[in-house]
Amino acid sequence: MALIVQKYGGTSVGSVERIQAVAKKIKAFADGGDQLVVSVSAMSGETNRMTALAKDVQDMPSLREMDVLLTTGEQVTISLLSMALQQLGCDAISYTGSQVRITTDSEHGKARIKSIDDHRIRESL
Repeated sequence: MALIVQKYGGTSVGSVERIQAVAKKIKAFADGGDQLVVSVSAMSGETNRMTALAKDVQDMPSLREMDVLLTTGEQVTISLLSMALQQLGCDAISYTGSQVRITTDSEHGKARIKSIDDHRIRESL
């Protein structure tokens, strides 16, 4: 049994149909006995949409507030993907970065990961 980490970008999860297709791919790996950790981006176009909204509200939004805003796109996708996997009979749970204790530096807009506490993820596998 292998531990596989997969990453799906915004185009791959850009619609409900694409999220369902990704869920089927993930299920195929799981059915083969592999354990999976999956990272997904916001759905295609969402980051641009939220950036435009922010600029409608404030000419130069702070990088911190932009980071907070933009993470909501990923939160939507991780929830929908988890639901799609559950619909297929898979045990799936979504986690945000803070829920799995990913620590970054303080460079808003271009933060680098300093550490990941993988305890919660491993418990869920």
